[in-house]
Formats: sequence, C-alpha cells, structure tokens
Amino acid sequence: MPNIKEKMTEVIQSQPEDATYEEIMRELAFERMIERGLDDSRSGRVISNEDMERRIRTWQK
Repeated sequence: MPNIKEKMTEVIQSQPEDATYEEIMRELAFERMIERGLDDSRSGRVISNEDMERRIRTWQK
C-alpha cells in the first residue's frame, strides 16, 4: 500500500494538465473520503441500511 505522499502524488498526476488548484484539492479530498469509508468498513464501523433509512427520515422532518 502506498504511503500518503505517494497516494497524493498519484492523484495529482492523474489530473489533466489544465486542472485548477480547486479541482486538484477536490480530488484529493474525495480520495481521502473514500479511504476513510473503506477503513470504517474494514473495521466494522458500519450501520445497516434500515438504520440509515431511519436516520435519513429524521433529517426530512
């Protein structure tokens, strides 16, 4: 597994040459969100679909 600097370099290098600073930062943040979600999943920090549906319904009130 690549270290954080290697992963960031990989994400940055995958962007088009004309990518803006904001676009690159957005991609780096997106990559981090994915990694955090995968870490949560691997560690069992998940909830069922039914629990999530209940939570979403409370947001809609």
